[in-house]
Amino acid sequence: MTETPIDVLILGAGINGAGLFRDLCEQGLTCVIADKGDYGSGTSAAPSRLIHGGIKYLETGEFRLVAQSTLERNLLLRNAPHCVHPLPTVIPIFSWFKGIGAALRTLMGSTTAPRARGAVLMKIGLALYDFYGARARVMPRHALWGRARALAEIPPLTPRIVAAGRYYDATVAHPERLVLELMQDGLRASPASRAFNHCALLGAEGATVRLRAVDGTELALRPRVVINAAGPWIDAVNARLGLQTRLIGGTKGSHILLDHPALLAALKGRMIYFEADDGRICLVFDYLGRALVGSTDTRADDPDGVRCEDGEIDYFLQSLRSLLPGLAFDRSQIVYAYSGIRPLPASDGTAAGLISRDHSAPVIEPSDARDWPVISLVGGKWTTFRGFAEEVADTVLSRLGRARRVSTRDLPIGGGRDYPADPAVWAAEAGGAPGRAATLLARYGTTARAILQAEGTAPTSLEDAPDYTLEELGWLSRNEQVQGLEDLVMRRTALAVTGRLSMRDLDRIAGLLAEVLNWDAPRREAELAQVRARLTGRHHMRL
Repeated sequence: MTETPIDVLILGAGINGAGLFRDLCEQGLTCVIADKGDYGSGTSAAPSRLIHGGIKYLETGEFRLVAQSTLERNLLLRNAPHCVHPLPTVIPIFSWFKGIGAALRTLMGSTTAPRARGAVLMKIGLALYDFYGARARVMPRHALWGRARALAEIPPLTPRIVAAGRYYDATVAHPERLVLELMQDGLRASPASRAFNHCALLGAEGATVRLRAVDGTELALRPRVVINAAGPWIDAVNARLGLQTRLIGGTKGSHILLDHPALLAALKGRMIYFEADDGRICLVFDYLGRALVGSTDTRADDPDGVRCEDGEIDYFLQSLRSLLPGLAFDRSQIVYAYSGIRPLPASDGTAAGLISRDHSAPVIEPSDARDWPVISLVGGKWTTFRGFAEEVADTVLSRLGRARRVSTRDLPIGGGRDYPADPAVWAAEAGGAPGRAATLLARYGTTARAILQAEGTAPTSLEDAPDYTLEELGWLSRNEQVQGLEDLVMRRTALAVTGRLSMRDLDRIAGLLAEVLNWDAPRREAELAQVRARLTGRHHMRL
């Protein structure tokens, strides 16, 4: 087997791996990135869909992390306007002075979180948040509402509140697509680089790392640096490389999505970020026409079997009933549920919610049995992926004796490239059926132009999700490394997560993929059975 020399091998194609791949490719390095599943299919597919500065990190004194996070949030609003959007956020407040002492203890290192945060404490926190978010500011500052104003703005809110804070963060509409677009940007910048999904890591020996691609082809790579970006699987990947580590001590975050028009009408595009009755932080906001509710934060260590459990669902529903007694909540409203393991640093004895979301990149130097260093990407959060990638890329460049030639700070991502100042004008010029160009621009950014051309003048809509077309899905299947039915319905599109996927549409999409990917009848049926079982079993869908 011929060995291929490369500069960097990245194992794991979640948001951290993809962000680093793009950065290194922009510097002219030859990189290979590989994931055992699809791009962005692990922890990166299970976030709260927020791009945020981390207001709660102020309590733990992580001011540098808040400063970095608010800057990166502001940059993403500019660089990925098709995926990242401002999100006005309301915090209900239930007292005036509670929590000050507990917050001070937490700030000084206590391992228990405050159980209440009064208006005085929230006012200080929101002012600090505005201060740290001043760099590259794109959104308004905070406001403090009195009880009457808060209840007038959101009538179903519990009358137990005494005030409410309003500030701005952001949401990412299609996180899995943003991961994919970072990969595509890297390949565009460095044509000699390669990206593999559904790829197995076979092992390593001496100078060589062996992989098996989805088509069965075996690859022998000779990297100068290996990056372990496998998230909660980091220790398992290091073991496959012959290294024994204990770097990860993850926590589980679960979410549910509700079909609840009355709740969405009350939210009016805002998120409510609130304390549940036990003091834990929860959230609810309008995500692509569904009410997204999250998140739990409990110790867990099985990323392959993680799912949203019945007890977590009960917790969410009861928290909503307590917060919004003017509305009804029950299990029949759930259209989708998901869960993931946060790849946080191993941290025994600390409350799950207080484990730092900061990042680190420990290095295992080469040895007699291994010619390359292994850099593991530990921790971090969705919002800070670009800054984390920049730090690690600079380390890699230094080790390889190369200089940085491109900054990613102001670099558009994927469909954010050449994004129009006036989307309505762009949509009118792009053609297509009335409103169709605007729909696709919001979904794919400027990549929408190619999809519009593929659709032609008479596209064929899905039966139960008519804003998606077979021509659109066919274009995605041919151009975005779709390997299976799950890739298409769960990550290239929002059909599954919004609960709008029906059995008849799933069957039709499977037929389309069978044509594009040349599947025989048994493979088509196997794909259908696998996806149906996953969606109904792990994600609580009713197909």
